Amino acid sequence: QVQLVESGGGLVQAGGSLRLSCAASGRTFSNNAMAWFRQAPGKEREFVAAINWSGYKTSYTDSVKGRFTISRDNAKNTVYLQMNSLKPEDTAVYYCAADRYSDYRGDNTYWGQGTQVTVSS
Repeated sequence: QVQLVESGGGLVQAGGSLRLSCAASGRTFSNNAMAWFRQAPGKEREFVAAINWSGYKTSYTDSVKGRFTISRDNAKNTVYLQMNSLKPEDTAVYYCAADRYSDYRGDNTYWGQGTQVTVSS
């Protein structure tokens, strides 16, 4: 059974940091692009960041550029999202997703269950 399991969420004050992890099991995703999404209450799920299979290509939504960093460790089948300078508007459930392709194309074939991030002001 293929699973993506997120962890690392929690409650943090504005300006603080969190590191999310997404551990894959059931198959390797070393040849797949991976991405992070988030969904705030009452809002649609939105793209946050993506990374290609090798880790050399990354992309971010404008609101997190310079604050968030996506990375991956293919030996551990894990993707990370380092979140710094957090703001209350970053509060959301964060999901990781696996793309069908090696470079990110938005064709997300697997999803995790999500981890809650709450940023207090």
